[in-house]
Amino acid sequence: MNAPALDHPLAAPLAEGRVPWGRLWPAAAGALALAVPTMVSVARDSWSTEQGAHGPIVLATGLWLIWQRLGEVRPAIRPAPLPRTLAILVPALLLYAVARITGILELEGVVMYAALLAALYGYVGGHAMRLLWFPLLYLCFVFPPPDTVVAAITQPLKIGISAVAVDILDGFGLPISRNGVIIQVAQYDVLVAAACAGLNSIISLSAIGLFYIYLRHNANWRYAALLMLVIVPVAIFSNFVRVMLLILITYYLGDAAAQGFLHEFAGIVMFMVALLSVVGIDRLLRPVRERLA
Repeated sequence: MNAPALDHPLAAPLAEGRVPWGRLWPAAAGALALAVPTMVSVARDSWSTEQGAHGPIVLATGLWLIWQRLGEVRPAIRPAPLPRTLAILVPALLLYAVARITGILELEGVVMYAALLAALYGYVGGHAMRLLWFPLLYLCFVFPPPDTVVAAITQPLKIGISAVAVDILDGFGLPISRNGVIIQVAQYDVLVAAACAGLNSIISLSAIGLFYIYLRHNANWRYAALLMLVIVPVAIFSNFVRVMLLILITYYLGDAAAQGFLHEFAGIVMFMVALLSVVGIDRLLRPVRERLA
């Protein structure tokens, strides 16, 4: 049987609003030794790119969500059995060592996070972690997805978005054609790159959309699950808007303008379209939300 919450060595001081550093410092030091090298690599190789720019935002908002729920979680803290904790922690640490040696950052980030979750499970138990299920899941967006997955999903997306954009603009009389993901408009070539129509931007938009849904509708989990299904189509539509903008900017203002500041501006517009679309759909589905409440 589980011990009462206050029998856990951390529960009493946490319930009183105190952080028992004397008991936590070994685990905190181990977690930092594990996390810091990986997070430095993630920040250098992923967060510094357009595709991974959402990482710091997700990390900050995810930790904030955990902080906000500490009052609810404290009474639920219970110790997890050591053998069960080690059964999760040891394989994660072994995989982490392999990932560090091989330099596979995507695997390294995932197994490092799995090891931290295993350690957290040992300290607070499964019930407390279930109360934190969304922030803990949301923090997975901090890490870059595997390149093989990105390549497999990006290519059909790029081709589909390129084809639809060309068909629409051709209907309006623009001198435009397409060869794969390269769009010829007037004398210019526009390459629909992964950043413009790929999985990475969809992941960024999905992370922001999920954060909005959780803050607005956490109590109504049925409606929140329904709204989550809307995120991917909204993200794809927002990418389509960005590609259309880049083509029009290239045609009317030239290639230099499309590759400069206005390229970044098109990215900002994409995120604005996505967020406004989620908010608009949320408002339109208000009768459904009230029915599911």
